[in-house]
Amino acid sequence: MPGRRSFTARLTLALALLLLAYGAFVGVLGRHVAAEHEQEALQRLSHGLARHIVEHWPEITLTDSDQADRAARAAVLSMLMVVNPGIQVYVLDADGRVEAYIGDPGMVRHEQVDLQAVRDFLAGAPLPLRGTDPMGSGIPRIFSAAMFPPRAGDARPPGYLYVVLDGQAREQVAGQLSLRRVWQGTGLVAAAGMLVTLLIGVFVFRRLTQPLHLLAGRLRDYSLRTPHAGNADADGRDVPTGEQEQSTGDEVRAIGAAFDEMTQRIEAQTAREQQQASDHREMMAGVAHDLRTPLTALHGHLEALAGRVLAESGQRERVLAAALAQSDKVRRLSQQLFELAALQSTDQVLNRERFRLDELVTDAVQKFDLGDGPPPVTLHGAPPGPLEFEGDLHLIDRALSNLIDNAMRHAAGAAPVRVSLRRAGGQAEVLVEDAGPGLSEELLRRLEQGKSLRDPPLRRTGGGIGGLGLAIAQRVAVLHGGSLRPLPPVLGGTRLCLALPLAG
Repeated sequence: MPGRRSFTARLTLALALLLLAYGAFVGVLGRHVAAEHEQEALQRLSHGLARHIVEHWPEITLTDSDQADRAARAAVLSMLMVVNPGIQVYVLDADGRVEAYIGDPGMVRHEQVDLQAVRDFLAGAPLPLRGTDPMGSGIPRIFSAAMFPPRAGDARPPGYLYVVLDGQAREQVAGQLSLRRVWQGTGLVAAAGMLVTLLIGVFVFRRLTQPLHLLAGRLRDYSLRTPHAGNADADGRDVPTGEQEQSTGDEVRAIGAAFDEMTQRIEAQTAREQQQASDHREMMAGVAHDLRTPLTALHGHLEALAGRVLAESGQRERVLAAALAQSDKVRRLSQQLFELAALQSTDQVLNRERFRLDELVTDAVQKFDLGDGPPPVTLHGAPPGPLEFEGDLHLIDRALSNLIDNAMRHAAGAAPVRVSLRRAGGQAEVLVEDAGPGLSEELLRRLEQGKSLRDPPLRRTGGGIGGLGLAIAQRVAVLHGGSLRPLPPVLGGTRLCLALPLAG
């Protein structure tokens, strides 16, 4: 189809989509890996923060019974929050409940902290480790934790120091620090890399698909040069060919369409050759039938002459005349077969020369006026004047002679055969009309449709091949760019028109 993309264009589009999908996947994955790396680095860097606080500010671990100690602990926690506002410091009891937090107590919405993550941290589990966010955000946070030193007489540890390293304050500050430039730079580098990759891919695709494109073009040109269905060959036969898909863009579809069309042509050619072989066998059988009858009669007459059993001279003359007639019949049939075979050859070359067609028609008519009685062939109608024609004079004369001879033999004893010549535009039309019984329906049908009278051969009802003279005339007309067609008769028999293009 005219709007279909080429195979190279589709490969390029597929490569571009794959590169975009790959770039998006790498971007998302890279951002996730960068976030994981950042959190792991922060947690690893601040791994000992809670333990350091517990070791250097033991007042954090004091009980709440002494109000002064509580104030001292609050001062220490406030000092830590001021030094690093991005952290959140919580004091947990032995069960993981929040006992103290420097800030608005109402911000602590989740007082219970999952101690399993704290124990894994203290046990040295691989980082990053995420724990509960007491602020109730629902997002696991990286943290640092330390257990308070046990006191004498306590069976359980007094509690834990739980430090959230990426609290909401840090998120707010990180949100204010725009990473647009970083991402813009990364995006530009990635886009440039994908563009370079795409250009290289297009170049490689074009080099790889160039032979395919050239092959598709050659197949398309061959299909355009090949006759399509509905066209007729030189004999008027339809040439069956497959439908051609005009594919101007997609090389693969063009090759597929050309292959399908070539397959159809091969199948049609195979069927045509099989039909021609069958027609050839049928024609040989008809020729054998046509030759056997006159040869048998000729042989019998010659035997009668050789046996000298004919006493009267009149009998000998009659037998000799009959033998000559049969011999002439064999000669005429053989000559027609040879001429038709030569005209059917694809290597037929016309011996073109310029001559007067009106004079040739007059000579052909006079050639049949050999007796003293009424002429069997007459020129009819007003003469059209000089008609210049360029072609093979011998073949045109042979075609005219065949048409006249055929009319005389089929209308023997009837009115004379009428031959007329007229000009019709750029053509000359030779009309041959007789008062005989007319042509068979098969002959008329083929002539009206412009089909060959030779393939397949015409079978007579009594056996043998018919219409050889007309087949020769039709072939001569086709070789000269003309035609042979029937017209409505005037004398009640057959009226044929041999149309030939005049010289320019």
